[in-house]
Amino acid sequence: MINQDEIKDDAFIIILCRCGLCCILFILLITCGCALPLKKLTIKDSNKQFTEGTIVSAKTGGPVSFDELIADLKDSRMIYIGEIHTLKSHHDIQLKIIRELYGENPNLTVGMEMFDRTYQPLLDQWSEGSLDRKTFIGKSHWYANWKYDFELYSDILEFLRENRIRLVGLNIPFHIPAKIATGGIESLSDDEKKHLPENIDISDTAHREYVENIFRLHKIKGRDDFENFYRAQCVWDDIMAETANNNLKDGSMAVIAGNGHVLRYGIPKRAFAGKSLPYRIIFLAPAGTVAGINHVDYIWVTPSDERGAAR
Repeated sequence: MINQDEIKDDAFIIILCRCGLCCILFILLITCGCALPLKKLTIKDSNKQFTEGTIVSAKTGGPVSFDELIADLKDSRMIYIGEIHTLKSHHDIQLKIIRELYGENPNLTVGMEMFDRTYQPLLDQWSEGSLDRKTFIGKSHWYANWKYDFELYSDILEFLRENRIRLVGLNIPFHIPAKIATGGIESLSDDEKKHLPENIDISDTAHREYVENIFRLHKIKGRDDFENFYRAQCVWDDIMAETANNNLKDGSMAVIAGNGHVLRYGIPKRAFAGKSLPYRIIFLAPAGTVAGINHVDYIWVTPSDERGAAR
């Protein structure tokens, strides 16, 4: 007769053996120096790949040091630094660059996509150090407008306040692009139209193609007219370009905005058309992704183990 207890004991021993074997294999994997292959950033339309922490120059196609990057930024009046909004590493890099720019020339202004222009008096109070954090979050309606976690941006904002660096809100009131995307510019009220940029450039074919790809991939109910959608994107970029130009009298400006806005045909080209100031673009992209290099000056490869989506 089969002893059930013996069967249970044998099964338990087998499980222990298997667990032990897995542990041994894991230890061997570590001690042998074996590991999963590192994720790398791939440059679009090339076989070039770069690991996390690499700064890639579009001019040379190869890596440069941080010091070389900063040296190249010295003669630029506009420095565009992109981001994927939800990635903390991107905001850490932005702050690192801002610190160096400020160290080289304290006559620095920082423009941010995260605030619209109507909040400028409040932003001036923040830069002057006359607002505490809680009041600033509340009066700027941070979680009604931008909505991303304030902690992602807090180190940058605190640095600006501590050093009395002027903060400029670049954006149009946030409800307006959505209204244009769904109903066209003609659907805006007269008061809303007052916030529009003086010029709306819809002539760049490369930009149109880029936005059209986004339109096809991210269908949103009610936004099925591409021309309206495209005009909304152009209004977004043109108003930030116009605001940046209007707020840079001398010195330089670091522009903080999403990656899609800092591509050359986004804010930079439009700002340059208005004021012809020298500029550089730093695009931040995680390892494990593919990024084009034709419309930027530098790509900074960031960690691959963060979660977040571009906006």
